Amino acid sequence: MNIIDWAVNTMGTLGGPGVALLLLLECVFPPIPSEVILPLGGVSAGRGEHTYIGILIWSVIGSVLGAYILYGIGRALGPERTREIFIRLPLINAKDFQKTDEFMQKHGKTAVFLGRFIPGIRSLISVPAGMFAMPFGVFTLLTAAGSAIWNAIFIAFGYYLGSRWQVIEPYTDIFSKVCYVLVVLVCLWILVKLIMRERKRRAAGLPDPDEKHLEELKKDQ
Repeated sequence: MNIIDWAVNTMGTLGGPGVALLLLLECVFPPIPSEVILPLGGVSAGRGEHTYIGILIWSVIGSVLGAYILYGIGRALGPERTREIFIRLPLINAKDFQKTDEFMQKHGKTAVFLGRFIPGIRSLISVPAGMFAMPFGVFTLLTAAGSAIWNAIFIAFGYYLGSRWQVIEPYTDIFSKVCYVLVVLVCLWILVKLIMRERKRRAAGLPDPDEKHLEELKKDQ
């Protein structure tokens, strides 16, 4: 039995709560694709087995609960521990941590909301939200709002197209692949910038900006 068959059986057995469970798992186990789960939930609603609103509500519950798990991981790490990790990693330093913190303080709400529409980012954005202590209520509201819009669209495909919803699957698959490629390209671009910065620093004979911080950490340990 493949993942899709298992997802269909789970929804058939548990109904709306099954949709919530699958979307919760999708947040921490990306191979379960929401772009397939949601239309299937819409198909069952279109057949009268469930209501559109019911499936949508359960889907948002699952998306939010899944996001809570990753948000909790971020909160468990916390800003101080995250800062320690930053300064121990090659190529990045405490200033990069500060810039990340400033970005989340300034643009974190937008990132959490819009991140719900981007495969890959949809789950991961919850981690920095937790790391930099975005208020729990704000995080919940933004996650629920973004997830509701995304989920409503894909549930509607299944609801109105029925078993023919698969005609859109190639397009959603292309969209997902393009998003993943763009994420990889951005990561590679950042990596190249960091490598070039480190080369310039060494060529100029400048000290590692994190040496003092690392010495302080060793003393504390």
